[in-house]
Amino acid sequence: MASQDWMSKDFYAVLGVAKDADAATIKKAYRTLAKKYHPDRNPDDAAAAEKFKEIGEAYAVLSDEKDRQQYDAIRAMAGGGPRFTSGGAGGGAGFEDIFSSMFGGGGGNVRFSTSGGGASQADYEDILRMFGGAQGGAFGGGRSRGPFGFGGFPSDGVDPSRAFQSQPEPAKGPDVLTNATLSFRQAVAGDEVELRADGKTMRVRIPAGVHHGQKIRLRGKGRPGMNGGPNGDMVVTVSVESHPVYSIDGANLRMDLPVTLKEAALGATVEVPLLDGGSSKVKIKGGTQSGTVLRLRGKGIKTAKTTGDLLVTVEVAVPRKLSKDAKAALESFDAAMGDTDPRQTLREEAGK
Repeated sequence: MASQDWMSKDFYAVLGVAKDADAATIKKAYRTLAKKYHPDRNPDDAAAAEKFKEIGEAYAVLSDEKDRQQYDAIRAMAGGGPRFTSGGAGGGAGFEDIFSSMFGGGGGNVRFSTSGGGASQADYEDILRMFGGAQGGAFGGGRSRGPFGFGGFPSDGVDPSRAFQSQPEPAKGPDVLTNATLSFRQAVAGDEVELRADGKTMRVRIPAGVHHGQKIRLRGKGRPGMNGGPNGDMVVTVSVESHPVYSIDGANLRMDLPVTLKEAALGATVEVPLLDGGSSKVKIKGGTQSGTVLRLRGKGIKTAKTTGDLLVTVEVAVPRKLSKDAKAALESFDAAMGDTDPRQTLREEAGK
């Protein structure tokens, strides 16, 4: 979505936050809504898919401090900015509003009225002196350059049609915003994807290791610059589909590894599946607790700068149903453990 569309988009309303919301509030609102409308939770739901896209667009702008400032400024102008009226009865102050705000006046220091029979010579001279020259002014004759990049003015009188001719400065083109939805494997390995933005279709390379909500800036892929300035950028907000086993944590992959009560208590060597289709063996030490994290080095995401690890979180699987013999065995096990109380330390620490 290009920045010219911002006037018609209320991103604060999309995320359900106030206009003065801080970054943490905006991020929390985005995560809540993205989870609610994620395609995985709403398969074949076109309305949810469109809502998910709107949420991504809103967060892409409001989470970027520079983009948010530009957005707020554009929305403020659309909702009642400076007036360029011609004066007269009920016509407003027109250019006077702008110059008063620029030069700190309350409406009395700078006047540029176009009502009645036209602006007086004195009115023009007041303005021209501020922009670098006027007939008989402090800058003398000839042409001079004002402090705001405006060209000078002829010394032999003021031509209203040329009074505000400027010498244009090079300016960077507007950025273009778009979204890309990747499968989990695409996000891990990187891939070339087709994007459509600003009425154009192009193929771009997404690097390995991107995560959900990440923004990628493609230099020079935005709208053309003005007056010889550089092109704007394309900002791509990435959405990554979830995986039933793995998740992305920077350059690392994470997964949960279920183990039996016996394996956790006595120790064992178990096989761990890898994303590339292979497997690796990991040793479970006797007495391993649920939540213990084991690290398989070099089994994570390979990026241009580093190779991450696979972080395996051990989860002791407690049987949901027990046979009569199994229950008797557990009773015998508990009796053999004596008066061991796993919560004794917890109570002692809670009393501190």
